[in-house]
Amino acid sequence: MFRVSVCEQEEIEHLSRESSHYSLSTGILPSLGARSNRRVKLRRFIVSPYDRRYRVWETFLVILVLYTAWVSPFEFGFLKKPESPLSITDNVVNGFFALDIVLTFFIAYLDKTTYLLIDDPKKIAWKYGSSWLAFDIISTIPSELAQKIFPKPIRSYGLFNMLRLWRLRRVSALFSRLEKDKNYNYFWVRCAKLICVTIFAVHCAGCFYYLIAAQYHDLGRTWIGASLGDNFLEQSLSIRYVTSMYWSITTLTTVGYGDLHPVNTREMIFDIFYMLFNLGLTAYLIGNMTNLVVHGTSRTRRFRDTIQAASSFAQRNQLPPGLQDQMLAHLCLKFRTDSEGLQQQEILDSLPKAIRSSISHYLFYSLMDKVYLFRGVSNDLLFQLVSEMKAEYFPPKEDVILQNEAPTDFYILVSGAVDLLVLKNGVEQVVGEAKTGDLCGEIGVLCYRPQLFTVRTKRLCQLLRLNRTTFLNIIQANVGDGTIIMNNLLQHLKDMNDTIMEGVLMETENMLAQGRMDLPLNLCFATLREDDLLLHQLLKRGLDPNESDNNGRTALHIAASKGSENCILLLLDYGADPNCKDSDGIVPLWVAMLAGHDKVAKLLKENGANINAGDVGHYACTAAEQNKLNLLMKIVSYGGDVTRSRHNGYTALHIAVCEGNIEIVNFLLDQGADIDKPDVHGWTPWDLAEQQGHEEIKMIFESSKEMKIQSIMSIPEKQETRYLGRFTSEPVIRPAVPDGTDGSWSQSRPRRTTSNFHNSLFGIMSAAHHVKKDILLSIHQPKGVKDSVVNSARVVISCPEKGETTGKLVLLPGSFQELLHIGAKKFGISAAKVVTKEGAEIDDIEVIRDGDHLVFVSDGQIQQETNCRSTQCNGFS
Repeated sequence: MFRVSVCEQEEIEHLSRESSHYSLSTGILPSLGARSNRRVKLRRFIVSPYDRRYRVWETFLVILVLYTAWVSPFEFGFLKKPESPLSITDNVVNGFFALDIVLTFFIAYLDKTTYLLIDDPKKIAWKYGSSWLAFDIISTIPSELAQKIFPKPIRSYGLFNMLRLWRLRRVSALFSRLEKDKNYNYFWVRCAKLICVTIFAVHCAGCFYYLIAAQYHDLGRTWIGASLGDNFLEQSLSIRYVTSMYWSITTLTTVGYGDLHPVNTREMIFDIFYMLFNLGLTAYLIGNMTNLVVHGTSRTRRFRDTIQAASSFAQRNQLPPGLQDQMLAHLCLKFRTDSEGLQQQEILDSLPKAIRSSISHYLFYSLMDKVYLFRGVSNDLLFQLVSEMKAEYFPPKEDVILQNEAPTDFYILVSGAVDLLVLKNGVEQVVGEAKTGDLCGEIGVLCYRPQLFTVRTKRLCQLLRLNRTTFLNIIQANVGDGTIIMNNLLQHLKDMNDTIMEGVLMETENMLAQGRMDLPLNLCFATLREDDLLLHQLLKRGLDPNESDNNGRTALHIAASKGSENCILLLLDYGADPNCKDSDGIVPLWVAMLAGHDKVAKLLKENGANINAGDVGHYACTAAEQNKLNLLMKIVSYGGDVTRSRHNGYTALHIAVCEGNIEIVNFLLDQGADIDKPDVHGWTPWDLAEQQGHEEIKMIFESSKEMKIQSIMSIPEKQETRYLGRFTSEPVIRPAVPDGTDGSWSQSRPRRTTSNFHNSLFGIMSAAHHVKKDILLSIHQPKGVKDSVVNSARVVISCPEKGETTGKLVLLPGSFQELLHIGAKKFGISAAKVVTKEGAEIDDIEVIRDGDHLVFVSDGQIQQETNCRSTQCNGFS
């Protein structure tokens, strides 16, 4: 697991916020081979120019720039000395821009060569100092200070303020950013920019024109003096400003000069240059406004031109009225989708393939998953098909597919409905209808024949189109899925119960049998359809008879499940392995047995099939779970060992006990099943019978033990000596029994019965800690012995084999296992049995009395005395 530091975590959160607000205006386009580090952690105290907080600061400064753009020309033209409150506001605004100068030394900049963010403080300072630093400092000097420092000829109050118009570059950058920002309408951003440019030009021209008149030596010979009189300087500031703006606007719009016009030479020269500037400004405004208006109406103009051209084409070629209506309806629908921003395919085509695939998967995967043709195919194939689908709109009464048309595409209906029509005796007849999720044209594409129907929309429809060539190319790379698709189609034709479709089905099957289909058919497909002729054709082509599907099933598995003897003989003749296993370890012989195809199972057996090649333990457990005794008998008849266990340790006897099936339990015991064989959790069939309260099965187990002991004694076969206890690793210590009980743990333990093996195991495992402890205690508790009773009997033990005939006197232990342990310790042998001095065998501690003489006999001694007796401990209590 990767560990992320706190700093890295904060950076990740910051980058996620940046990506959510990403826009074209903040994007960095790296050079080829270079890497943009806008989203890389910068040095301490260095701020990214794309940081959201810094963007807010820049926006605030733009508002102050708008104030500067108005006040600087005004003070230059109309004021001779500082006046409140403008002078105070100017100094406050200059203070903010002075703060921005300091902040700029900590703002990373974008290197235009490498397109990387530079966060080195020295490089930042050098770049700023060699570019705009001087202009920014000059523009922030207070006007009062500048008026005192400058020489007398240029000591005018407002002249220095004009240097602050340098800040207008921020407004230009703001509008450039807003034009690219998707959150703002482009039309209104452009209009706002044009209005701002016009107002600023009118304002500056009016202020400059007034300054020329105010500084002229003869006030009566000025444009404003001719209007307001020689004493216009005594008029209020607002009257003089409004008069100047009036002149500027009339000159800009070229509707003057009727009342205000230049009088002296200076004014005429200024007017000449101003009107030349107006020519360019007017052209700029008109050109931009025209582009904005034309852009909004160009689609309508192109639509009208297209409609006109289509109408002329139809009339010139004398097309039928119905066909003309279809042409015009399609063009109108196309214009409607374009004008409403529904150019789905155009948008998808402009995106990378991965994004297109993700969008198509999100929009259409659930629909494709329900189409009958793609039932059972892999997710990989379905994803590839969805990625190649093209979405299209069709208006009402438009033909999507024509009867007898070449099969180039087929369609899936997303919304709407279509009619299926056939032409009979020159008259169109409706033979069917397709709705959402249905296919159109798939029969022509997959069966290699002209389209059977004319598909005509009933109302506005959206369809997914898939090209035949693209479809076949995808299927060629997914052979197994191709057979599933073809089988789905043939089954669909069969289920339709239509005379036309029956003919198509028969013709298609003949083509399949003759191998005249380009679809990648395999042996599994032919076997699944029990088409031995097609199977023979495919085998003659050289296909591998042991090829398997996605689950590892071969054609022989499928033939065995279908009971097709001809297919099995063909496959075996061409070298199919009769003992091949699928991904679950299943062999064909077991498949045939499970399906009840006895003839097929016998045929496989005669050709070398062996049930033991598979997981026989799993087969036996399956038969026990299904309570099928005859299936277990079949396994035995074919040479299988039904006492073998599954990979998890469960045997058929475990399952039969849990199912409570006495017949199967008796059969498995007859086959030699071990009632003391534990599973992976340590549970034996005996434990399960006790835990679930199967008293009848316990009686069967007990009788089976007695029979087994007798049979063992009668078989002259030497066997290893084992302890009598069933759990040889348990210490020989008598468990404590709670006060007030009789020592029978198995009777006081809660019981439950179940008819489901897995559920019963779940119950067993959930109670394993307590229940299993009880079982172990009850095993080691001697029958009939109470905790309060102290065994004080004394016995004599001897071993003639070791020369010990007189014997040794010992206290009788509490269990038979302890007695054997004492004998092994005293005489150094592994005793096979314990007998009295008279030769009677002892098999329980309870039959021993005080003063008895016990003789320990080993395996070797038994073989010398008799050839028909051998003893073995079976671990019963």
